[in-house]
Amino acid sequence: MKIRRVGAAALLIECAGGDEVEAWRAELWRRRESGELHVVEIVPGARTVLLDGIAPGTETLLAGWEPAPGEARAEGELVEIPTAFDGADLESVAELWQVAPDQAVQRLVDTPLTVAFCGFAPGFAYLRGLPEAWAVPRLATPRPRVPAGAVALAGEYAGIYPSASPGGWQLVGRTDKNLFDVRREHPALLSPGTRVRLVAS
Repeated sequence: MKIRRVGAAALLIECAGGDEVEAWRAELWRRRESGELHVVEIVPGARTVLLDGIAPGTETLLAGWEPAPGEARAEGELVEIPTAFDGADLESVAELWQVAPDQAVQRLVDTPLTVAFCGFAPGFAYLRGLPEAWAVPRLATPRPRVPAGAVALAGEYAGIYPSASPGGWQLVGRTDKNLFDVRREHPALLSPGTRVRLVAS
């Protein structure tokens, strides 16, 4: 873990991988809630955690902290996503995994997912939990329009398009769940740390 200054009021924690990012995100959120950490924003990424709007002395505090081990961390809220597994790329994903399509669906249903970080579009959550061996490539040519609610895979992540947009992820299903609504108190349904379960519908 390395800590770098970003401008006058931010720090960037560089991590070895997604597990370390999640450990630090959970630890920093816990310490902020307990009043030990004063920071405006904690923003996890694929390999980093950004702390923006830090109080003086934060860098010294971080150097003396260690994230709690996974089994000691509080689990996030569980959100179930009803999913019709009829995506255009389901068969090709199954071929990559060398299983039948229904077995690929079972893998997705049985795999606990967690929101690692958000980006790309408002409400788009990168879901981790798929084994590295199941990573799938992005499409060679992105689709010009992927419909809202499309459940998709790319690399080591699963994701759900909150709105229609271009996209190069492989589509395995779709959901009617509304992932982003500016009229809600918390517009994004899925935020870092939220546990996600895909439920076949």
